[in-house]
Amino acid sequence: MIRTGKLALMLVVIFLTACASTGGQRKVPEHIDLQKITQELPEAQLLDVWIEQFDPGVLPEKEKKALGLSMEIREAEARYMPIHLRGVMEKAGYWGAVRVVPRNTEGAEILVRGLIIDSNGGDLELKITAEDASGRVWFRNTYTGEVGPEIYNNLWPKMDAFQAVYRLIANDLAKFRNQLTDQQRIAIRQFADVRFAADMAPDAFAGHLHKNEKGIYELDHLPAENDPAFQRVQVIRERDYMLIDTLNGHYDNFYLDMNSPYMEWRKARSAEAQALREVKRKANTRMLLGAAAIIGAIAIEAMGSPSTRASTSTLRDVMVLGGAVAVKSGFDIRSQGGIHTAAIEELGYSFSSEAQPLVVEVDGEVHTLTGSAEAQYKQWRELIREIYHSETGFSSPATLSGG
Repeated sequence: MIRTGKLALMLVVIFLTACASTGGQRKVPEHIDLQKITQELPEAQLLDVWIEQFDPGVLPEKEKKALGLSMEIREAEARYMPIHLRGVMEKAGYWGAVRVVPRNTEGAEILVRGLIIDSNGGDLELKITAEDASGRVWFRNTYTGEVGPEIYNNLWPKMDAFQAVYRLIANDLAKFRNQLTDQQRIAIRQFADVRFAADMAPDAFAGHLHKNEKGIYELDHLPAENDPAFQRVQVIRERDYMLIDTLNGHYDNFYLDMNSPYMEWRKARSAEAQALREVKRKANTRMLLGAAAIIGAIAIEAMGSPSTRASTSTLRDVMVLGGAVAVKSGFDIRSQGGIHTAAIEELGYSFSSEAQPLVVEVDGEVHTLTGSAEAQYKQWRELIREIYHSETGFSSPATLSGG
């Protein structure tokens, strides 16, 4: 609930003095302990976290062919990884509700974004950005982990081969959360509430806050506690939470269905990646030796006298021919890498699927949301905006004044 008085005057000072970090490269060791609370935290100290569906990144055609990867698999990972991170964060106990949401969702208290830079079963590289509702970035870190094929034979249930990566991300988030004062936590909730209200009814609430030159939100004034328009927004926000929780049920089902085949894919991918590296090593060695032989033959031709060139012609021919065969052999071995990737490519198509249609009832009317989870949530946001406008009695947000 928004509070007025001295707290409103303190908000800008609080956030101007809040510490944040842009972070950097984080090389993850094989094992990390998850930092957990030692005693249950009061509800007033808990902040909700939204983890956006990760950005799958870009796979150049050359890389896809060489490494046996596909955008279908990468898209599936972009849904799978945030769900696993959510589970790790929930075990830490530092947070309120931790939810996975579609990208570009407005209204989070703490927002976590992820970009998949590399994921091939043996290597994982994620760029993680965490920020609070004021827009202040806590950190922007790149986490890199590496595992061997053998790890997939010794995984506990609900454990990930890159569990240490997820634990380090969770620990970093907890570290920044623990630096917050009670006043800062209250202010973060208020920023989240006002930003959600501004998203629902921009003409009514957008004037309550602005971005400064650093891109950080500042509250100009808070809606009154008894503001009926803001109270309606708060009711709609609770409905929004319920819809997001429903979508998280779909994400959970996707996670469970994907868990086993994904682990097998990564296990095979890790072994294939190791085999592919060996293939490349042998191919590069043969090609290097072949190129050296050809260069050596050219050198003999260039440096020798006519009589020397005549006496060494057979040697030169053998070196050129042998070098050419070695280079071709290297290319042949390298092309065998495609054999290792064929089966894995096929798995990508089965991972990409849309959520079941979601039926919601609002004020006695039934609405069907269709498409992917992201499309359904976009439809829902449009629907609750309509709900807000109808409940306020105005035909459009432009007719509402600043609350």
